[in-house]
Amino acid sequence: MSADTTEIPHCRVCGNHSSDGFDELYRYADFAMVRCRNCSFCFVPSFYREKISYKEYKDESVAAQVRAGNNWIKEQRHLLRFDLIRKYKPAGSLFDIGSGWGHFLATGKKLGYDVYGVELANQPYLYSKDELNLPVDRVDFLQMNEVKKFDVLTMWDVLEHIDLPDKFIEKCSKLQSSGGYLFIQVPQIDSFISKRFKSKWKMISLDHVNYFSRETIKKLLAQYGYEVVQLKSSIEIKLFIMYTLYGWLKKNKTGGATREPEEITASERQAFFNKITRQPPWVLRMFVSVHNALYQTLSALGIGEEMVLVAKRT
Repeated sequence: MSADTTEIPHCRVCGNHSSDGFDELYRYADFAMVRCRNCSFCFVPSFYREKISYKEYKDESVAAQVRAGNNWIKEQRHLLRFDLIRKYKPAGSLFDIGSGWGHFLATGKKLGYDVYGVELANQPYLYSKDELNLPVDRVDFLQMNEVKKFDVLTMWDVLEHIDLPDKFIEKCSKLQSSGGYLFIQVPQIDSFISKRFKSKWKMISLDHVNYFSRETIKKLLAQYGYEVVQLKSSIEIKLFIMYTLYGWLKKNKTGGATREPEEITASERQAFFNKITRQPPWVLRMFVSVHNALYQTLSALGIGEEMVLVAKRT
């Protein structure tokens, strides 16, 4: 991928755009991660990404594997998220930004929330709209009107993909009145796992442009009227199974900085997860109990590679 690397990076947390305001943190074959000298925000400058689009992020082969999967096991993961959400907003309107295949929204609908979502990728949009019968639109979040206000906004593994995270958070603030809550999950650059693996951390890719720390995410949110009221470590065990465990089993490695090989497709990963979870109901219930206990324990110990934060609109 060609990129004009003479272009000056632009920090979306503090606004730094100085020619000598950034240090190169990690270098890879096709991109680099930089760190802002002013606020320490780590990110991949947008000029490396050029024409990356998420409108066809998942194809029909992935949709087929999602369709073949067990929706019950998927909803159990989201129930953990709603355990957190209901501590702050036990009911009301909920808007999921980048709603994916829709299982989070489907879980919220069953729990009585008035749900709505937007999703740019065509296959996840069609699946959630036509097969899960969810109120999801395929629109650009930044172009939405701001007439309706939502009690709860959620972004699960979305903000790391956005070249303009400041504009996204600003838009969120316009869609919430005082007292509303924003829930975000993002990779955490100062997490236990990130510090352990450094440049070989598997969260680092050209798809992920933003690598927030606890301090930089708080700083960004504060600029748009949000106060972080809870922040905890998170590790997605499903992603560990699909990416790390499956990668180990496939025994695929790259030279230099270790990163997931492109030849392992998203549909293959989903098929592997389907195989793992194609078990009798009693086995799945036991799996969920162990999963939840492990997740909560690791989170309490601060062992993870992502963070989940709750922010209140002031």
